[in-house]
Amino acid sequence: MSGRYHTLDALPESIPVFPLSGVLLLPRGQLPLNIFEPRYLTMVDATMAGTRLIGMIQPVEPEEKTLKPALAQVGCAGRLTSYREAEDGRYLITLTGICRFRVEAELELGTPFRQVRADFAPYVSDLAAPEGADFPRERLIGALKAYLSRRDLKADWQSVLSAPAETLVNALAMLCPFEPAEKQALLEARDWSERVAILVALLEMASVSAGGPASVN
Repeated sequence: MSGRYHTLDALPESIPVFPLSGVLLLPRGQLPLNIFEPRYLTMVDATMAGTRLIGMIQPVEPEEKTLKPALAQVGCAGRLTSYREAEDGRYLITLTGICRFRVEAELELGTPFRQVRADFAPYVSDLAAPEGADFPRERLIGALKAYLSRRDLKADWQSVLSAPAETLVNALAMLCPFEPAEKQALLEARDWSERVAILVALLEMASVSAGGPASVN
């Protein structure tokens, strides 16, 4: 869905943001969201009428301790690509990741949801899928098997083995229950190769801390 965003000029200077701890969106990743808070229902309405872009970003303070927690410096903008309204008024939406951004400033615009001035320039490479990058699929699969085995979790291995490299890495980075700081490290990776290396390291470290490599058929 980043096809319409070939250049930085196509991206807006400001975007609404959805602060959510432990939630990660990556370029070309798919993030389903269940929206029920009034301020975020309003945000979706405004987004649908405008750019259809929402910035996913993590707070760096406990959300239960303050109404307006400080935000991480880096988030990822996603385009609202799927929308359904439930009978109880909730919105069931999907964001497709477009490009990471650095927060230049938070804007005081009087809306119930938060908005920031976003600098996309440091991450212009996000607008194109990685090509020809080395991908240690066998090592990643081995680390994933040990990680899931230690947690008694299952996977659709046919899908895992056949998934395109970026699709697989995005899905694992976004879905695995890593700590918020680990999710942020995956988001802020300099490039594709570094993100893959971080993902493999997180899976392997988690397996070791859980008692060492597992034997999986």
